[in-house]
Amino acid sequence: MEFRRIQGLPPYVFTIIDGLKQQARRAGRDVVDLGFGNPDLPSPQIAVDKLAEAARKTRNHRYSSSRGIPNLRLAVARLYQRRFGVTLDPDTQVHSTIGAKEGFSHLMWVLLEPGDAAIVPTPSYPIHIWGPYFAGAEARQVPMGDGTDGPGYFDRVIEAWEMGRPKPRVVVLSFPHNPTTSVVDLADLQRLVDWAREREVVLVHDLAYADMCFDGWKPPSLMQCAGGAEVGVELYSMTKSFSMAGWRVAFMVGRRDVIHALSQLKSYLDYGTFQPIQIAATVTLNEAQDYPAELSEVYESRRNALHEGLSRIGWEIVRPRGTMFAWARIPPAYADMDSIAFATHLVHECDVAVSPGIGFGAGGEEFVRFALIENEHRIGQAVRGLRRGLTRLEAP
Repeated sequence: MEFRRIQGLPPYVFTIIDGLKQQARRAGRDVVDLGFGNPDLPSPQIAVDKLAEAARKTRNHRYSSSRGIPNLRLAVARLYQRRFGVTLDPDTQVHSTIGAKEGFSHLMWVLLEPGDAAIVPTPSYPIHIWGPYFAGAEARQVPMGDGTDGPGYFDRVIEAWEMGRPKPRVVVLSFPHNPTTSVVDLADLQRLVDWAREREVVLVHDLAYADMCFDGWKPPSLMQCAGGAEVGVELYSMTKSFSMAGWRVAFMVGRRDVIHALSQLKSYLDYGTFQPIQIAATVTLNEAQDYPAELSEVYESRRNALHEGLSRIGWEIVRPRGTMFAWARIPPAYADMDSIAFATHLVHECDVAVSPGIGFGAGGEEFVRFALIENEHRIGQAVRGLRRGLTRLEAP
């Protein structure tokens, strides 16, 4: 039997390194895992307590609504008012999704069909590239760069749209960016909004790292732009901001007709997240407002430990201003290795697991990604392992 929708999918390269890590650990080696971006910090206690309380009430065991319960959508609108100074209508501009990946994938079904095209960055979070493909559309990959020129990506997007046939209907963006950690400011976003409005292009902004930001910098929202809610939608997730990865709670906000279309599709596909989870998420958004900043401080300390440690051993990388990652170009001394071979070397010789850049698209081939999912002590252990195993490096 042919499974045509998935025939074009490449092997999920992250599993290669994960398998090597498991083999090493079974052999008794202590591998520091800085690969998979799975938050290690606990969810807010108030979320756990409220979930347990709500789950004991049998009335919450029934079907919910795929839109999200009213109080949850209201809590999201209030969050946007507090965080970004933006007013959203919780009834028409906020929709709950079962995590950002689900929301993004089904949004592509709404916006695209065979013969259409979307512009997506490369490297990129994999679903940003493959979501349009699953909808039968073409994903035109535009180079993101090395993590230092987020605004330059917009110039390349505009050029790709002007040169492309047929004209792409959708532009996917995500800042702070995974994996490159590139950032943009509000003026950059406004320029893209103005351009998209003139050309009737839908902007889709995945703001997964809205609250994970360092050195006093704050990421902007697409909704802060004049006309942003008229040309696009934005994904906000509780996965990273509240360390609630397994809960699968995210939201699509913004352009009314797009939100309505997503709601129509999802009404045929699901009944939303388990209602006690939605209740717990509502309370968390309303009563744990300081939690994202507390988490961000932890990740900033880990960012500092990794950046400074790599610098000491002669591996210079871009200092991230956001996300829970560091994007590292393979050192010139190891340029003879592709990203899978280099990541394999790090497991075998350094007892450190990272993600090969090729897993994020062709634009990631010369890089690896570190995830800040271990504490400073373990990051220090990883740096010592890298110093030991990367014998071609010359420390300053």
